[in-house]
Amino acid sequence: MAGRFLSLFEPMKSILPEVQAPVRKPSFSERILWTAFALIVYLVMSEIPLYHVTRGADIYFAYRVIFASRRGTLMELGIGPIVTAGLILQILIGGGLIEADLSDPKDRALFTVASKFLSILLSVFQISLFLFTGVWGYLTMVESTVVFLQLLAASLIIILLDEMVQKGWGFGSGISIFIAGGVIQEILWQSFAPVPAPDGALYGAIPAFIQGIASGDPLSRFLRGHGYPDMVGFTSTILLLLALIYLQGVRVNIPISFARYRGYRGSYPIQLLYLSSIPVIFASALFSNIYVGAQILWSNMNRGNDNPWLNWIGMFTTEEGGIIPVGPSLAYYLTPPRSITGVIEDPVRAIVYIALIASFCVIFSWTWLTIGGIGPSDVARQLVDAGVQIPGYRMTEKTIYSILNRYIPVVGLFGGFLIGLIAGLADLINVFGSGIGILLTIGIIYNYYQILLRERILEIYPGLERIIGGKG
Repeated sequence: MAGRFLSLFEPMKSILPEVQAPVRKPSFSERILWTAFALIVYLVMSEIPLYHVTRGADIYFAYRVIFASRRGTLMELGIGPIVTAGLILQILIGGGLIEADLSDPKDRALFTVASKFLSILLSVFQISLFLFTGVWGYLTMVESTVVFLQLLAASLIIILLDEMVQKGWGFGSGISIFIAGGVIQEILWQSFAPVPAPDGALYGAIPAFIQGIASGDPLSRFLRGHGYPDMVGFTSTILLLLALIYLQGVRVNIPISFARYRGYRGSYPIQLLYLSSIPVIFASALFSNIYVGAQILWSNMNRGNDNPWLNWIGMFTTEEGGIIPVGPSLAYYLTPPRSITGVIEDPVRAIVYIALIASFCVIFSWTWLTIGGIGPSDVARQLVDAGVQIPGYRMTEKTIYSILNRYIPVVGLFGGFLIGLIAGLADLINVFGSGIGILLTIGIIYNYYQILLRERILEIYPGLERIIGGKG
């Protein structure tokens, strides 16, 4: 079944644009430069405005973080189509609906082609949906065509940049560096931006606080209203970064030995954040889709908030040039009050939001443990295939499974709950870059630290490549 499904995309290999893999392995410095090039291109495109589209208030800011998108720019779609296409195919394969051996080079190549084709298809669909529903307001046919072509070209560039990095020209994946780069840019902007804000102060938290000290009223800048960056958000961002760095190191180490190399022992770490940010990505994507769907229904069928059935899904109002949700409605409770004053004004909304995101993170943690290939049975099989055993126990899949099953489900579910709780609480106090963005960025930076350290060691001691592999 898999072969037949993936083989449908084989004719497209010669049609779709492709980045060729390097003939020789680029040096460490060259890969750094190509990775930086991909990031710079992304950051430049995220500042180029779309034709006849004003940036305005961004009601989707919280959801844009995981898709590295930017309102009213060439990065309006960001990596959304790539991530969505990859998740769809991974879930289909993990759920057994499509059989594919991703360790097989042929299946892997066809999977890449299928993912690229689906990414382009989703880009076309999403651009068309935005134009049809009036996300950018009323546009003429000419303006709509120009916007469509702009976004489609930008999506193709992002797809190719990601492919370039993953094929060995750079380190890691383009998706990761785009997310981390966008979040870091947002944190720096909210911390230090010297431009004036509508409340009369400078926009950045630190310049505004210094301005407040100079005017003799620092408290008014320490805690600001309307979601503007303040010192409470800045302090909370620093504390969250430190807490997540600490949690990255919390783990259970299971002693292991290698049957092929007698006397060599090590440990298999099971981190507290075993699933990383996957649960909160899924939960946020679900909330985003529901929110966007609710707004589309409201825009086309319930602008007066007078339909009692549609009001349960979403009620909105226009304020300060943007559309904001009002309660009680599902869309209202799926978005957090992004300030301490907002929490005080409506604590029920804050509690419901925290409960929803934490609960769905647990649900998605269980789902991913089941179908994501990282459950105790999958890990046990991988360890046995690699010739790994646990000292004092027989090297059988059943034995290793019984030991891993004591830890992985508990750590996976509790870690998912914890990550959802942290992301939700961070959004309530309006941390810079959003709680989800910081969670993703810390995980990405930690992974890049390991990749760069490994690649640097392999460059100095190339003989190690035969033992530990050289893929970065």
